[in-house]
Parts: sequence; structure tokens; C-alpha cells
Amino acid sequence: MKKIIIIGSGGSGKSTFARKLGGCLQLNVYHLDHLLWQPGWKQVPRSEQIRIQEEILKQEKWILDGNYNGTLDLRIDAADTIIFLDLPRILCTYRVGKRMIRYYGKTRPDMGEDCIERFDFQFLKWVWNYKHTQRPHILDKLQQHSHLKDIYILNSRQDVKQFLYAIQLKG
Repeated sequence: MKKIIIIGSGGSGKSTFARKLGGCLQLNVYHLDHLLWQPGWKQVPRSEQIRIQEEILKQEKWILDGNYNGTLDLRIDAADTIIFLDLPRILCTYRVGKRMIRYYGKTRPDMGEDCIERFDFQFLKWVWNYKHTQRPHILDKLQQHSHLKDIYILNSRQDVKQFLYAIQLKG
């Protein structure tokens, strides 16, 4: 486990999990939300998204968290390990709502500079519908790469805790 991507719905805990895993494995952690959003919620152009990620992917070791399906193949191809946080949508939606309240009017630590947290009904709707709209696509991609990559699908908070505990024991 030297080149790890972490994917999952908003609110699944990707950034927190990435930080904890990075600490266990002593790997640099990169949050796509931090890298691909410019001030005022302006997304970096696709060509720049690719360039930013290619620079990270050239490194010998890394953890990269985030979805961004338009560049997911780039990250999958470079990764040796894929971790899919496939947590219940009610939990993810709750966490996103809680996060919106906690950081309202401020920038979250894992977001791009001056991306002020706000109530975003469209994002909540995307999180709620993730299981039906995004998950099938993700599972297909994982199936296509199952013989080439180490793939972990974590379906609960307990799975996440057990995974991190097992990594700590190996360390």
C-alpha cells in the first residue's frame, strides 16, 4: 500500500479516513477538494485538474481522497490500492448536514481556500442519491480492476475502524 485512492459519497468520511491512514502509513495525503477548488467555489479547469493529479501520481507514495469521476480512471490506473467507503446514505447525508452547520460561513480544512461552507441542497440531494446514481458506476470500475489492484469496500463505521486498527497492527 503505497499509492492509495479513497473514494465514496460526500459525508462518507474520505478526508478524515485519509488523514488517519496517512498517519498510520506515514504517507502524504492529498485532498482533491482542496486542490481542485479555487476561491469562491470555482472549479479548476479539467486540463489543470489532470495536470495537478499527474504531478501527485508521479510520486513514489501517496494517498489521494476524492471522487471527481472525470479523472477517476487516471487515479485508478496509478493506484495500487483502492478504498471505497460505501457507507449508508442516511449516515452520509447526516454527516454532510452536520458539516454544513459546523463550518457554515467558514472554509473546511480539506477544502480549497475561500470556499466558504454554505447550505447546498443540490449537494445534499447528490449525497442522498449517490447509491443509485454514482455507486453502480464505481462498483463497475472496481470490478474491472479487481485482478490488478487491492480493493477494499468498507460498508460501515465498524469496517472503517477495523481497517485502520489492522493497519496500525501491521505498522
